[in-house]
Amino acid sequence: MSTPRFLDLPPVVRRTTLRTARGVFAVLEALPVGEPERCPALLVPGYTGSKEDFLGILQTLTRAGRRVVAMDLRGQYESPGSPDHPESYRLAALGADVRSVAAELGPEPVHLVGHSFGGLVTRETVLAEPTAVASYTLMSSGPGAISGPSAERAAALRDALAVLSMSDIWDIKLGPDAIAAGRPGPVIAFLRERSVRTCPRGLIEMAGELLSAPDKVEDLCKVCDDADLPLMVLFGEDDDAWDPRVQAAMADRLDAVRVVIPGAAHSPAWEAPETTAHALTDFWNSAERR
Repeated sequence: MSTPRFLDLPPVVRRTTLRTARGVFAVLEALPVGEPERCPALLVPGYTGSKEDFLGILQTLTRAGRRVVAMDLRGQYESPGSPDHPESYRLAALGADVRSVAAELGPEPVHLVGHSFGGLVTRETVLAEPTAVASYTLMSSGPGAISGPSAERAAALRDALAVLSMSDIWDIKLGPDAIAAGRPGPVIAFLRERSVRTCPRGLIEMAGELLSAPDKVEDLCKVCDDADLPLMVLFGEDDDAWDPRVQAAMADRLDAVRVVIPGAAHSPAWEAPETTAHALTDFWNSAERR
């Protein structure tokens, strides 16, 4: 199935794949006009998400003169999965996948951004190899396992996948929810395509990680202090996944830059793209001046 026209790409963005030491990963690559003059950036999506979650900010991010890449994690949407190897969806393994993609963007270190579950994944990347990172941003993520209604939804999806296909789950639950939310038809078509193409085993295993991840803020703080790595915690003022107060407290524990995006909830790259893109660019430029 072709990607719905609603998601046609800006002129500076293209769909491609990156072959790495750990496999092939689908990406959206955004290139500046002229040669890139700054460190590249790598954007990592959350649970049930994909690289398209960053589509609203990619073009703006290139204006500072840098290459920006958004990836699908293993088994997400257009990246091949590993259904016979459930261990490949553990946080440490996914973090190693991200390191392998970052290595292909070098030799410069990357500005790394992890959204939601992607924050838990990229945390493993930073803990393992902080020198590969020019700066690190946790976007709408938390210090450990998710809780509340978001945890209930992840557990419900995991349990449903034990007996139903993703296509059935879309028809029974996800599709009607998207229609009730007033999503435009082409967006619904894309969301369905993404859902049915994402690896069910990956969704099951990632849900387990999302629901049980330990708090590693102290470990991250030590590693980033030792590496003098700039940190930012960015989230929407109305985030309905990790409570904004929890994210603010995490920023304090990390001694990180804290940015609250007005008018945004859990997906600031879609809900407030210009504000989010400018906050990232300012942070990245500041990190490079250091």
